[in-house]
Amino acid sequence: QVYGGMRGMKGLVYETSVLDPDEGIRFRGYSIPECQKLLPKAAGGEEPLPEGLFWLLVTGEMPTQEQVTTGGWRGGAAGPQCRGSAPVSPQVTWLSREWARRAALPSHVVTMLDNFPTNLHPMSQLSAAITALNSESKFARAYAEGIHRVKYWEFVYEDAMDLIAKLPCVAAKIYRNLYREGSSIGAIDPNLDWSHNFTNMLGYSDPQFIELMRLYLTIHSDHEGGNVSAHTSHLVGSALSDPYLA
Repeated sequence: QVYGGMRGMKGLVYETSVLDPDEGIRFRGYSIPECQKLLPKAAGGEEPLPEGLFWLLVTGEMPTQEQVTTGGWRGGAAGPQCRGSAPVSPQVTWLSREWARRAALPSHVVTMLDNFPTNLHPMSQLSAAITALNSESKFARAYAEGIHRVKYWEFVYEDAMDLIAKLPCVAAKIYRNLYREGSSIGAIDPNLDWSHNFTNMLGYSDPQFIELMRLYLTIHSDHEGGNVSAHTSHLVGSALSDPYLA
């Protein structure tokens, strides 16, 4: 193993997904076809919403359409409404509203993205932007203030929710700068789900493409935890770095 690496070794405990070389991935025991059948969908849609899979990964329970539509998170209370927004359509999930509420990027990150050279690789831009979002870390602030370790997870959870919410804006901004002459990504619509908003920000409106993105983002939401990027995040996070740095 010193020379060959950890291939075939059990190196961590990971509950949310298992990747089988023959069967493929299972999320909390559910195959991709089962997730397609059982996870909540957008109104008129046929593919699962990533919001539903997030619920499944975090809680271990398959959410119902009603749970992700009306709330049920943390004692059953519905999520807060988006400030200054139009009334939210009933088919939009609570997680969609939460992520829409948290999605805005700080001005220094937008300025940084706008000033990157066009020959800088998109993944380098994404990595730099996420690192710069460390300025918004609730865990970093709480840790610096001496929060008790039993409460660490609460602030890591808040950072994770914020990061998930902001990632589509970062990715869409990079895409528009590189391939759409820097055109605006527009505003987050609290009446749309996470994938639909991301597709709109990229500049596409075809219903089939929106459905494709819902499925694509759902099945790529977790990867057993043992691949290089996920393992790196676990390793860095174990040193009490916040999610933006991990």
